[in-house]
Amino acid sequence: MALWLYWLLLGLIAGSIAKFLMPGRDPTGCVFTIILGIVGAMIGGWVGTRLGWGTVNQGTLDLRSIAIATFGALILLLFGRLVRGRR
Repeated sequence: MALWLYWLLLGLIAGSIAKFLMPGRDPTGCVFTIILGIVGAMIGGWVGTRLGWGTVNQGTLDLRSIAIATFGALILLLFGRLVRGRR
């Protein structure tokens, strides 16, 4: 599987799970969900590496990678809500 296709699929899965676990008035749409998941995977990979949970594996779509990416997407959603709430 091409690497960019893997990131799109991981982003869609992680972003969808994060939006399901934390419902609210966030921007909707497939593109936003994919971007949320991809950026969440980067954040989750960084946090997961620092805490010793593992990393998002490049080129494999396993449960650990999905969980870490979803965790990062949840952090991103929470941060976005905190910033929007202060306005």
